[in-house]
Amino acid sequence: MNINEIKELARKFTPEQLENCITMAIEQKEGHIQVCDGQVSGEVLEVINTLAKAQTVRELMEQGMSEIEAIRELARRIRLAQGGKL
Repeated sequence: MNINEIKELARKFTPEQLENCITMAIEQKEGHIQVCDGQVSGEVLEVINTLAKAQTVRELMEQGMSEIEAIRELARRIRLAQGGKL
């Protein structure tokens, strides 16, 4: 997970814009892609993963969390999911 990329995307795009980028990535299905005005590129699953994390961080920030609090919450959720507790 590239935290700097996630933070930059969360600052630059709204949750709705990030959702549109995710949709564009899903429609491309495979291979190396580039979405969000060229801000994100890579393999489809990697791009979708990064965009989804950025969208979560942005949504948390819009709910009143600071950027660092939102990133910590994202990390907590990922740990819970990996531990099978979600």
